[in-house]
Order: sequence, then structure tokens, then C-alpha cells
Amino acid sequence: MALIHVTYYSQALSGQNEFYAVLPNDVPPMMAEMSPPNPAFQRPMKTLVLLHGYSGCSSDWLAGSGIQELCTQYNLAAIMPNGRNSFYLDREITGEAFATYVGEELLAYARKTFGLSDKAEDTFICGFSMGGYGALRTGLKYSHNYSKLAAFSSALIYREVSEMTPPNGNPVANYAYYAATFGDPKTVLERDVNPEVLVKEKLARGEALPGIYLACGTEDMLIEVNRTFAAFLREQGVEAEVHFTPGEHNWTFWNEYLLKAIRWMLGE
Repeated sequence: MALIHVTYYSQALSGQNEFYAVLPNDVPPMMAEMSPPNPAFQRPMKTLVLLHGYSGCSSDWLAGSGIQELCTQYNLAAIMPNGRNSFYLDREITGEAFATYVGEELLAYARKTFGLSDKAEDTFICGFSMGGYGALRTGLKYSHNYSKLAAFSSALIYREVSEMTPPNGNPVANYAYYAATFGDPKTVLERDVNPEVLVKEKLARGEALPGIYLACGTEDMLIEVNRTFAAFLREQGVEAEVHFTPGEHNWTFWNEYLLKAIRWMLGE
């Protein structure tokens, strides 16, 4: 299993950014060809982009989860970018296009650099908290690149943001931050920073949605917004794999569902 740290110039971000990559391209033959053979190594390698949460960084999944072992077990390349506190959205005020970065540029760069599959059917995205929102919104908006998404404890706070007025933010950040990140709060619900808008637009155009996997702990402070989004999907007739089970906003819960989501993505 190769662990690679990459720093490169990002056109989308107008500057240097970094990411980690886990690549099981050096697995000893005895592991891939054991008896019975590991079926994961009888098919091409799949790619999973993993998004961290607010105040996190590109190494969070390495420190908090068992992703390296899972990549080896399931012949899976993991790409873990630094999204800073962007909510993985394009920021007009700073010129940093994090949605474009994760949705298009990073994936194209990783595919070219590491020889990964360029097929959406082989490419997935997952995140927790802010990264759960990012995985959901990115997977929907850039479904030509991602066939399945998994969103854990998602910070689906767009309704809360829409009700903010200066100078009031919330305990996490101030109004100026949310206005810079999501754009004018008064119009948040009408724009595609609201994942519900993306779902409705795709359904109206008759476009296929990516596979959706939602998980949130019932003791998580974000459980209600996740329940609301799951109810929205049901109302729209959108099938999704939904798990609201005992758990909190922590790695104990996310690790439990990372394995389950990977198996779901791979159709196992």
C-alpha cells in the first residue's frame, strides 16, 4: 500500500494545494492471489475521494479511520484533499473554486497522475460533517464524474444559513464567513448550494442521480437536518440508502459506516 503526499498548483484555487493518496498498487502477489483469490483484485481499481470536516485537513481520514487497510482489502484508491473551511463551494469573493476543484480538477489530476479509471462507474465520493455536505453536493452536481456518494453526519445547514442576518452567524462562525462561503444568505435556498435544488433540476431534466448513501447518529447535533433531507428525497421519489442509528458526531460512528458504505459502493 503506497501513501503519497502531493502538493501541486491548482488552477481552480489559484494557488498551491495538497492532498494525500492511498494506492494499493504495491500489494504483494501472495495477498492478491491468495486462495481463494481476493475478488477485489480480479477487477480494475476503484477510486474514492474522501472529504474532511470543518476545521479539518487532508490527513484527517488517515488519522481517524482505517482507510489504508480498507484500500488494501478492497483494491481502492483513496484521494483525500485539503478543502480548508470551504464547504467545498466555489467562493466568488476569494476566487477559490473548491467545488470545481473537487468536482473536476482534482479528479482529473489524480486520474492522469496515478493512471486511475476515468469512468464515473469506478469513482465515488464520501465525507463527514462539512465533508458530508460536500460529498452530497459534489456528487449531485458532478454526477458525470461520480456514480455514488456517501454522506455521514452531513452539515446540511443551508436553511439555517438562509435565515442569517448581519452580524449574526452561529457558534461555529460569523455571518461574514457564511456569506462569503454560501453567497447571499437570502438566496441560498434558490441556488444549487442547496442540494435540494440540484435534485429537482436533475429530475426535471430526466437525468440519472448518483447512488446516495446517508448515515447520521441519532445523538448527533445534525440528525434533524439529515432527517429532513432524507424525507425530501422520499417525497421526490428518489431511492437512497439511509441509516439513522445510535451514534454521535465522531470517528466511532464514521468508521462503522465507512466500511458499510464502501461495500455498498462496490455492490457487495
